[in-house]
Amino acid sequence: MAVKIRLLRVGKRKQPTYRVVVADSRSPRDGRIIQAIGQYRPREEPSFVQIDADAALAWLRKGARPSDEVQKLLATQGIWQTFESERGAPVNTKAVRRQREMARAGIEPRKSKQAEAAATAAGPPAEATEAADVPDTETTPEDPGTAEDT
Repeated sequence: MAVKIRLLRVGKRKQPTYRVVVADSRSPRDGRIIQAIGQYRPREEPSFVQIDADAALAWLRKGARPSDEVQKLLATQGIWQTFESERGAPVNTKAVRRQREMARAGIEPRKSKQAEAAATAAGPPAEATEAADVPDTETTPEDPGTAEDT
């Protein structure tokens, strides 16, 4: 039996609230559930999210797969990071996936605006300043007639 952690819609028309539930993946969205582990109210400002961390981690350890939206909610609560750190795998977020894809393609990751500003404020890299301080030993000898005699 494939188990999913997903949202079950409740509430009035045009005023959705959701329960975070564990259910068989073959059951309909608002069908039979195994366990309710939290609530999500997106219409509140800020959105209300309350998930039982112990129950969610227990189901994730058993192999339950969260839906995309539930995975985002678990990440905002810190539950997903806890689960990933227990597994020993890096956190699989969009940013991490994008970095991996860029590394495979051989593309340098673009620096953030803050990192670029810090780099320009710090000046040129240390290697460039060291190279400028070292005199060039392979210069051509100067014409003795142009050198000033003092």
